[in-house]
Amino acid sequence: MKTKAVLEQADIKIIAAAAEAEALKNNWAVTIAIVDDGGHLLHLQRLDGAAALSAHIAPAKANTAAMGRRESKSYEDVINGGRTSFLSAPYVQGMLEGGVPIVKDGQCIGAVGVSGVKSTEDAQIARAGIAAIGL
Repeated sequence: MKTKAVLEQADIKIIAAAAEAEALKNNWAVTIAIVDDGGHLLHLQRLDGAAALSAHIAPAKANTAAMGRRESKSYEDVINGGRTSFLSAPYVQGMLEGGVPIVKDGQCIGAVGVSGVKSTEDAQIARAGIAAIGL
C-alpha cells in the first residue's frame, strides 16, 4: 500500500493566492479553480471582470487534469490532431489548455484550472499557483 500526500487548506490558500497574484500582475480577469485528486472542487474564485462562463470552464479544466492526471491541453491536442471521436469520452468536459495537475512524488494530488484569457495564459496562472507550494 502506498502513502500519498493530500492537499490541505493551507496548500489551497497558497496556490490560490499565487495564482491570483499572477493574474493580477498581468491584468487578467480569470476564474481559478482548485480540485482534489478525484476532481472535487476545493476552491473557486472569479476575479473582478471575469466572464460568467469562466466559472464553469475553470473547474471543468481542473477536473479533467486531475482525473486524467495530465494537463488538459493533452486532450485538446488529441482532438486538434484529428481524433474528434474523443469528444464523446465520458466525464471529460474541460478539454482546453488551462488545467494543470498538481503532482507530488509522482502522484497526482489535485489540479488547478483557470479560464478567462488565452489558454496559454490560463496555464501560466495555474503553474504559478502550483509553483508556490514548491511543486
